[in-house]
Amino acid sequence: MSATVASAPAADLSEKQDRILEYLRTNVEERTYFKSRLIAQDLDLSAKEVGSNMRAILEADVGLTVEKWGYSSGTTWKVTA
Repeated sequence: MSATVASAPAADLSEKQDRILEYLRTNVEERTYFKSRLIAQDLDLSAKEVGSNMRAILEADVGLTVEKWGYSSGTTWKVTA
């Protein structure tokens, strides 16, 4: 389950999705794997909110490749520029 997309603004994303996307874009150069619970902690959201909003980011034209990667200790996402 991955999406490779061009770098363009995704106007149809919600405010939470935009916050998550900005977080990923800011941190993608430093790391590749992101846990939902750690994203949630940094953005003052729940891990469930992050997980449910990642679906829109997976499907949107956001300029990142996002893959659901693992489930141990919560969902892990592989994100590359």
